[in-house]
Amino acid sequence: MKCDVIDLANKKQGTIDLDEEVFGLDVRRDLLARAVKWQLAKSQTGNHKTKQRGEVSATKAKPFRQKGTGRARQGTSRAPQMRGGGIVFGPQVRSHAVKMPKQVRKLALKTALSSKQAEGKLIVLDAATAKTPKTKDLSAKLDTLGWGKALIIDGTQVDENLAKASRNIIGLDVLPSVGANVYDILQRDLLVLTKDAVAQLTERLK
Repeated sequence: MKCDVIDLANKKQGTIDLDEEVFGLDVRRDLLARAVKWQLAKSQTGNHKTKQRGEVSATKAKPFRQKGTGRARQGTSRAPQMRGGGIVFGPQVRSHAVKMPKQVRKLALKTALSSKQAEGKLIVLDAATAKTPKTKDLSAKLDTLGWGKALIIDGTQVDENLAKASRNIIGLDVLPSVGANVYDILQRDLLVLTKDAVAQLTERLK
């Protein structure tokens, strides 16, 4: 399928052929939801933890005598029922990651790219570069283009000036092609790919 190529001045720089196998698939919302769940679960740190009775810092001595106090007998201050004691069945450090086959992840990424193309929210740039690292200059260009929440995906490396200029712009993300993922694509209203990104994503996913 044909797609126009523009520059940051919104001038047409020709056309490009988008591969149907990568940008022309049917949109499967179940697959996208599964990929997002996989990404978010994998990103959880899982470092929440409570101390068990063996980890509590307390004396091992019997807290009070066995008989004559009118209280229930206790053998240790570390027991869960004692104040300051260990926690039973509390959260422990673990991984929240779920399994998702590589081929399914690849299909989900192709589906995400295809969904943006189907919605008319895919733009191809000739090159994503900035002359200066100033946020003000880049913000003015984005206002002219009418881009709100956008994700810009470049080739192997992101232009340094563009990366610096985009840091303080809310709703704008810049990634290299290797960092393209389903969650970030769906999170932004507009997907902007450079010609290098199109070529590399096509080679990676086809």
